Amino acid sequence: MIETALTLFERYGFHGVSVNQIVNECGTSKGGFYHHFASKDELLFVIHDYFISYALTKAQEAIDSNQLPTEKMQKIITSFLKVFDLYKPHISVFYQESIYLKPQYVKAIKEKRQSYKQIIFAVIKEGIQTGEFRPELPVEITGMSILGMVNWSYKWYKKDGDKSIEEIADIYVDLILNSLLTDQAKQEWRFKDYFLKNN
Repeated sequence: MIETALTLFERYGFHGVSVNQIVNECGTSKGGFYHHFASKDELLFVIHDYFISYALTKAQEAIDSNQLPTEKMQKIITSFLKVFDLYKPHISVFYQESIYLKPQYVKAIKEKRQSYKQIIFAVIKEGIQTGEFRPELPVEITGMSILGMVNWSYKWYKKDGDKSIEEIADIYVDLILNSLLTDQAKQEWRFKDYFLKNN
């Protein structure tokens, strides 16, 4: 049902698609639709929730399974990029149609996005405290720059492009860690694999 709705929303827009069209296209009933979703608005919220929940889960896994801030940041950036490969239709539809969401759904989305943002800020703070990241970098501006840089990928990333999502993630990791790490930390052998190699 979600995949059908995504296709229809991309083609006709949120207001250009009725619940009848969704259920007819995917071969279910209106009762089936309303068993899963209270409204079309809730369906749009769930479309967003798919990718933000994935990003939050992966970020938390990075925090829980790594000790060093640099390792945490590398895992977070990599999983963040993969969102655009796994959920590109969800993201495209959400950004096109999110203005139609009702206030309660907007509030829930903002809360999850705030949680993700705070994870990024916390890792930057930790990296500064441990001496891995440059102390002169303002935490919030740095965090928002990372989020903005990676988020914009949904505008240009294509599955059939010249580079895979993994290759793009490696480029982002190189760019971001080269900006974050102190000169001394860049020389540490345990971080060397995070930087692109000359062929």
